[in-house]
Amino acid sequence: MTDNQLHISEWIDFTSVVLFSCVFLLFYDYVRNKTPKNFPPGPRSLPFIGDIHHIDLQKTHIELTRFAEKYGRVFSTRIFGERFVIVNGYKLVKKVYLDKDTSLLIPVFYFSEIGVVSSNGYAWKQQRRFALSTLRNFGLGKKSLEPSIHVECRFLNDAISNEQGRPFNPQWLINNAVSNVICVLVFGDRFEYSDSEFQTLLKALNEITSSFIQTGRPLSVFPGPHQKIFLFWKKIIDFVRSKISEHRVNYDPSNPRDYIDCFLTEMEKWKDDEAAGFDMENLCSCTLDLFTAGTETTSTTMYWGLLYMIKYPEIQAKIQAEIDKVVGSSCQPSMLDKENLPYTNAVIHEIQRMANIIPLNLPRAAKEDTQIEEYFIPKGTTVLGNLTSVLFDESEWETPQTFNPGHFLDDNGNFRKREAFMPFSAGKRVCLGEQLARMELFLFFATLLQHFSFSPPEGIEPSLEYRLVVTLIPQPYQLCAVPR
Repeated sequence: MTDNQLHISEWIDFTSVVLFSCVFLLFYDYVRNKTPKNFPPGPRSLPFIGDIHHIDLQKTHIELTRFAEKYGRVFSTRIFGERFVIVNGYKLVKKVYLDKDTSLLIPVFYFSEIGVVSSNGYAWKQQRRFALSTLRNFGLGKKSLEPSIHVECRFLNDAISNEQGRPFNPQWLINNAVSNVICVLVFGDRFEYSDSEFQTLLKALNEITSSFIQTGRPLSVFPGPHQKIFLFWKKIIDFVRSKISEHRVNYDPSNPRDYIDCFLTEMEKWKDDEAAGFDMENLCSCTLDLFTAGTETTSTTMYWGLLYMIKYPEIQAKIQAEIDKVVGSSCQPSMLDKENLPYTNAVIHEIQRMANIIPLNLPRAAKEDTQIEEYFIPKGTTVLGNLTSVLFDESEWETPQTFNPGHFLDDNGNFRKREAFMPFSAGKRVCLGEQLARMELFLFFATLLQHFSFSPPEGIEPSLEYRLVVTLIPQPYQLCAVPR
């Protein structure tokens, strides 16, 4: 055989291997991702990448809402090797979460199955029960927590006053204030805004949330983002572990100071029941859950709230007039004032609706084969309740795409509850800190509007553009805060 013939033979062999490999991989992808019978419809997926080419990751919630218009209230989509079932509209999301929440849908997390958020079954029941009872004892949902928030309101007011009316980005000050409230509950103390360790912690948390898309997966499958996430996550874990170590040194079972102390007491009670999850590893995970969740969502909502105030100064003026009339300028707003501030309360609710900070909710999975509407959902399938489709449901809201506090006011100007108001999700997995978040939002917001008038820097038109990370966050902006 000549050299030329040998070269051709080798080329043919190489080409055959490549073709065979491609055909095998395509066949494998087809078999592995073959749509089950009577599965919800969806866009035509490409091999390996699924429907990623159909979706703008910075507008995932918009894209999926658009899919619902084409494929129906229940549809499916595939991102790389994973299939998702998306449930849309208030009535159906409510039905799925309330009817199937405890028996058929369990949370899906990709890095941990411990803690108070991502655990399941017996351990989850024990950890959620303990967290709720402990936080209630320290004031969650009670008037006793109010003084701590009042203290933080004063610190926040002072920090904003120091800006002397100059343009500034309020995000970090808000993060500090909101985080300090949960820090008092979990760690037993607040941190000064100038505390370098605390600032490093908050920046690490911000970097982590900026590296994830809504479903909880990293934005990229390449090593760089993973390493970055793990590096910042390690900083937060090290901080929490150091706080736990400090607690163990001067821990007094008869005088618990916070959540960590109470957990240490619970560890002794449950030492013979490992399945309940009262151990050091879970203490770290649960503390992380409470700290991160208690910081990110409420501070982001407040950040949106101030943006809407500079966007709609006439609404800001009406809030201030109501606060001046009911509370005055010398008294600090309290939860007792909430009932007499219906317009202020309505605006806060409308901020939460329009901000839509968790647009797709946390992912859950079918615990067993089940059915949603007429469709078959196999065990293990990830299910997402599209909260965007709930908070902007045209059959539930009069002007869903418009910032309209009237959504939460009756004809007499009294506050009215709306069933389709579901920013905290629904069912047994409803947000653990809902009552705390409601209290913080009202007290922080009312106090800020009582003391300051907010406006955009001269010549700048406020923009409602956002970026989608773990939550929907406004693009960075500046405002001016002038004392009233």
